[in-house]
Amino acid sequence: MDSPAPRAMRWLVLALLCLQLGEGIVRIPLRKSKSVGELMREKGVPEGVLKGLKGDPGRKYQFSNAVAYETLTNYLNSFYFGEISIGTPPQNFLVIFDTGSSNLWVPSTYCQAPACVDHNRFNSSQSSTFSDIGVTYTLRYGFGDVSVVLGYDTVTIQNIIVTNQEFGLTVDEPSSPFYYMDFDGILGMAYPAIAISGYNTLIQNMMQQSQLTESIFSFYFSRNPTYSYGGEVILGGIDPQLYSGEITWAPVVEEVYWKIGIEEFAIGSSATGWCSQGCHGIVDTGTFLLTIPGQYMSAFLQALGVQENEDGFVVDCNYVPSMPSLSFVISGTQLVLPPSVYVLNNNGVCTVAVESTYVSSSSGQPLWILGNIFLRQYYSIFDIANNRVGFALSA
Repeated sequence: MDSPAPRAMRWLVLALLCLQLGEGIVRIPLRKSKSVGELMREKGVPEGVLKGLKGDPGRKYQFSNAVAYETLTNYLNSFYFGEISIGTPPQNFLVIFDTGSSNLWVPSTYCQAPACVDHNRFNSSQSSTFSDIGVTYTLRYGFGDVSVVLGYDTVTIQNIIVTNQEFGLTVDEPSSPFYYMDFDGILGMAYPAIAISGYNTLIQNMMQQSQLTESIFSFYFSRNPTYSYGGEVILGGIDPQLYSGEITWAPVVEEVYWKIGIEEFAIGSSATGWCSQGCHGIVDTGTFLLTIPGQYMSAFLQALGVQENEDGFVVDCNYVPSMPSLSFVISGTQLVLPPSVYVLNNNGVCTVAVESTYVSSSSGQPLWILGNIFLRQYYSIFDIANNRVGFALSA
């Protein structure tokens, strides 16, 4: 049995660690849902409807002043979400913390569509701090539009309290696929350039209202996620217990998305040369799969010996341990994805967790999307003050 002194010392160390992370830093647990495809199949939705929802994930990164293109193709796979509150008294919502978009929206009682009624809905009449902006906006998706009306209210994320935050209250949502999704809304964490013009993003207001100790947030995604624990997002800092080794820092190349440079991509020990003229990668917590530039998809699948069928890019599960690793060279450092990370085993069906995009970066470089598959392997740090993204091997 432990003596009282060492036991007390362990508790003191634990308390100090919690205090260190607790002062001005907020940890939000993330849950992992089943994929929307699984949820829709469980409710008897025909396969043809699912296939009709597919689109180019790169469309999420095309925008104009008139509408926000935030294609939810990305969310048809599994997704991770956490809880926030809006209003006084607080009304709770499950949202995706999405570094690939910049707007905050939730369903509202203004919306009578089945997709809204089946989720938590914000009731503005029950919040004493709500004020109506009266402006409507359209969030355009590949399979239908989400219409929102804008308002201001208090947003609470644990002990972070942001007042007078602009957000979207839905007035209409397409049933498919929103009706089937476990999350209520989306909290965008990208740059203001792609937010609704004229209003501060939630991250901007967190900083302006001194709600963050540091202008940093970070994500940890578990390699073995469950519905009750899929990872965490940490606002205002980092948690050294969630990663090991050195942090590789990559400068943001365009302050629109969390977009970084990729110098090389290798399959096994063979460099592909696909990024010899430079590639860009968007670090996107709202995308599940690893997204590959469309012009390289055929060569990629051929190098892995993979063919596509109705279940996706299927491989023999017995073959997975002998498959090559995938490597990205970022800021001169090789970041490796072993096959145990980029191949998913769903009830004995093994699929390579990739998709393709034919959207290029705005300056013409081939575009990769580093989604949750990549981020399971690497703890990610979004440094707003220094416009850079950090990666370290997840614990």
